[in-house]
Amino acid sequence: MPYKSRTESNELLILKALNARMTLSDKDKGYYFNLKKGYDGELLFDSLTEKLDCECLILNDLLLKVNNTVFQIDSLIIFSEVIHLFEVKNYDGDYFYEQERLYSRSKSEINNPLTQLSRSESLLRQLLQKLGFKIPIHSSVVFINPEFTLYQAPLDKPFIFPTQVSRFLINLNTTTSKLDRKHKMLADRLISLHIKDSPFKQLPAYDYDQLKKGTTCAKCSSFSITVEGRGNRTCICEECGYEELVDAAVMRSVDEFKLLYPNKKITTNVIHEWCGMMVSKKVIKRILDNNFKIVGVHQWVYYE
Repeated sequence: MPYKSRTESNELLILKALNARMTLSDKDKGYYFNLKKGYDGELLFDSLTEKLDCECLILNDLLLKVNNTVFQIDSLIIFSEVIHLFEVKNYDGDYFYEQERLYSRSKSEINNPLTQLSRSESLLRQLLQKLGFKIPIHSSVVFINPEFTLYQAPLDKPFIFPTQVSRFLINLNTTTSKLDRKHKMLADRLISLHIKDSPFKQLPAYDYDQLKKGTTCAKCSSFSITVEGRGNRTCICEECGYEELVDAAVMRSVDEFKLLYPNKKITTNVIHEWCGMMVSKKVIKRILDNNFKIVGVHQWVYYE
């Protein structure tokens, strides 16, 4: 069980919503899919590290700052005598390594993950020193996608390839480790310093009027939702068949609206329109009354 779990970033959630509700440019769509692909790869790695039963603390997805410099860590595992830092890459296809550079099969150069790994390790070491902790850091780049191949891979680089991940974690699981209070203090301190909202979000401009209104399917993001059952109780997706209670679907839409428009007031009329008038205003009001604080009276009521 990770000590700090991974969640989708606000940037990814916003892009997911915008991709469903407007036509993104090819550049923005490509950025969104690359972001999602990276997140999926990190989740795959998480599913493997959470099986570790040795004594350790797993911290996933940290965004930290030291000396006015922000850096990101995909996964961090604290053992008694060492910290393992992982940069996870979900590349697929054929690549080759040449003169300290990484190229796709089409000979296009891509960012060398070792550069980012080295930067993260250096900044983490500075942060640990600032916090008063002295513990060695072992850093690795994990290529998690089974369809990835790197030709001419140097043997002296901290690469963990898809066929090596399981064996690496099995070996890691044999680590003799006895954590004490200072390790938990370190983990708690790093979590407290985690920056929840990245200052480097790359989002397209969007306007309320241009976005498609309606409630999307929680599974496939389709707008083909019908409401069935006495009292409008269940949403059913006509595309994939996924079923969801109306209350849950409306609350999911409210969360999405708040994410896209954090400064707009939540009202019955606004959410009724945002949900595509899928259910009555009476149902919307009941759901909002049950889940939010009511502010104001009569026609000036809004929710917080």
